[in-house]
Amino acid sequence: MYQRLFAGFLLAVCAVLGWMAWGLEAPFSYEPVGPRAYPLLLLGLLAAGALVLVIKPALESGSNEEAPLSPVMVPKLLLCLALLLALAALFERLGFVLTSVAFAYGMSRLFGGRNLPSIAVALVLGLGLYFLFDRILDVPLPLGVLAALEN
Repeated sequence: MYQRLFAGFLLAVCAVLGWMAWGLEAPFSYEPVGPRAYPLLLLGLLAAGALVLVIKPALESGSNEEAPLSPVMVPKLLLCLALLLALAALFERLGFVLTSVAFAYGMSRLFGGRNLPSIAVALVLGLGLYFLFDRILDVPLPLGVLAALEN
C-alpha cells in the first residue's frame, strides 16, 4: 500500500515538474536539443517507473504483499541518499566526470559490485556520459577541477 501511495505521489510530482520543464526556454540557443530535453527525458523515465509501481508493486516477489523494510536496507537507503546529495553538492565544484565516477562507484559497491569491476564501470560511465553530452549532444557540462586538462 505504501509503495503505491509513494508511486502515485511520484507520478504527481513528475507531472508538475514536467509541466514546469515544458516551459523552459533559453534566451539564446547554446545547445542543439534545448534546455528542456534532458529534464523531460528524466521525468519520463521516472514516471514510467512510478507507473509500473502503481500498476503492480510486487513484480519480483509475485505476491501482492509488500516486503517489510529490513534493518539491513535502512543503512543502504541512507547511503544511497547521501550519495545523491553528495552528487548534487559537488557537481559544480568537482565537475561532471569526477562526481559521476564517484557516484557510479559508490552505487556499484552499494549493490554488491566487486572493487575492480566497479571502478571500471564507473570510469566508463563517467567518461562515456561526458563524451556523449559534451561532444555528441553539445550540452556543456562543468569540468570542475579537470578544467585545466581541456585545452
